[in-house]
Amino acid sequence: MKVSKDALRTARQFLRLTLRNGNVDEAAAKSIVDKVIADKPRNYLGILTAYQRLLRLELEKRHAIVDSATELAADEQGKITTDLQSRYGSDVTAEFRTVPELLGGIRIKLGSTVWDGSVKARLETLRSQVLA
Repeated sequence: MKVSKDALRTARQFLRLTLRNGNVDEAAAKSIVDKVIADKPRNYLGILTAYQRLLRLELEKRHAIVDSATELAADEQGKITTDLQSRYGSDVTAEFRTVPELLGGIRIKLGSTVWDGSVKARLETLRSQVLA
């Protein structure tokens, strides 16, 4: 579904109203959604779609997904979380997953930013250079 410019502009305004000290206020978000559903302004489905997307992206900026080939020790997990919080704010959370396909190293995804230090990524880079 393509969202109109007006709907996107309104959704951005709603997002600004939702943020409190850089964090998403869930009560404000619920209140905005309830009000839009009750009033049904022009193109309200487009507004809600864009608003949902903006909220999801904002929440993803605060949650890191750390993939590693093997289980990380608690002190390693703590160090990674501390480093992310010192760079991006104390409200950043981290989710640690084991992904054997990486072969070694780690991959961190925070919002739309990905740091990939895995062996799999290095092998893919090498493969593309050899085949080019």
